[in-house]
Amino acid sequence: MPSSDHAERPPASPWIERFAPLVEEGGRVLDLACGSGRHAALFLNRGHPVTALDRDLSRLGDLLGPDGLETLEADLETGSPFPLAGRHFAAIVVTNYLYRPLFPAIVEALGPGGLLLYETFALGNERFGKPSNPDFLLKPGELLEAARQGGLHVLAYEDLEVEEPRPACLQSIAARKQG
Repeated sequence: MPSSDHAERPPASPWIERFAPLVEEGGRVLDLACGSGRHAALFLNRGHPVTALDRDLSRLGDLLGPDGLETLEADLETGSPFPLAGRHFAAIVVTNYLYRPLFPAIVEALGPGGLLLYETFALGNERFGKPSNPDFLLKPGELLEAARQGGLHVLAYEDLEVEEPRPACLQSIAARKQG
């Protein structure tokens, strides 16, 4: 299995680690807007095949090439169709990324019983630095409402100001697709 201690890779989000055991054993995980691959590494180390999608895959470093990792370089904000349309995943992980028009495609890409693990910045974060543009900050309850509109069963939700790993305002959700 690949090492998860890449020099430039921050540790996995505690929220994602908390719910990772709920992903169907051996089910394929989509790490959407994967960045340096911290969550791809987490799920690869847990024995899951992973699809890592980002507009720039160069930060994946030591993760490139291992068995079980599929990579896809795509800019999700061009208005093009979702590049994984028609595919389904046991889990989709999204952290530190918000592009609201993708919500329906994300829900559609969850397989029956699939788990959505989403954590990103919320209004109030502008006090702590970037992101500070309201286009990239969730409104109160927005992630919860998006999950409900998608017909997902919400397992857990938080809308908090955190201190670690750095001060931030975050919304986090774990939600399961029925079926």
